[in-house]
Amino acid sequence: MSLNKKQQKVVDILTRRVDLTREFMNDWLLFNQILSAYPSPGVNKAQLENQFLKIKSKLARSHQVLKDSLQSDYKIDGNTMNIVSGATNLEAIYSQSEVAVKKLQTEWHRAFISINETLGTIEDKRSRAEAGEKIFIAPGMGEMAKGGKGGGGGKVSSGTKTVLILFAVLGGIVAFIVINPGGMANMWRDAIGL
Repeated sequence: MSLNKKQQKVVDILTRRVDLTREFMNDWLLFNQILSAYPSPGVNKAQLENQFLKIKSKLARSHQVLKDSLQSDYKIDGNTMNIVSGATNLEAIYSQSEVAVKKLQTEWHRAFISINETLGTIEDKRSRAEAGEKIFIAPGMGEMAKGGKGGGGGKVSSGTKTVLILFAVLGGIVAFIVINPGGMANMWRDAIGL
């Protein structure tokens, strides 16, 4: 099935989102691999500490980009960045009790599952869009900067909604004053000099 321009743009946006989520997931896996390798005998601990700090920095930088891009599809565990920021360095992690280390690993697994669920949701949307189904997506921050409009669908920003509601209320008041049903608006008409 051939996709029109608008549908192809949705597929392209979803493909970018899948790629971003996969990259974040791969970095999340590397974070755990480095974390798990540290207590092994014979490893270069200084090198692992350096790699650990680099992957933490990359996760911190890419997390907000991912969140802004995915918009409503972002379902990654809210504790994910707490795990990254709380894991100051490998030596400090392993100087804690075994229970604390196990808790960190459990939290890592919970976040990993939520990243996979998010990835699955986006991949499903993309495959449905590729099959020609109309998929409506909110544009992410990066897509809006590029002039993207997402997938259409009539979504209105909250600021635009507020302005429209204000105009509707003001229009209703003006109509009430002009029509003056049963003379109920006489007081207001007199106040504004009509």
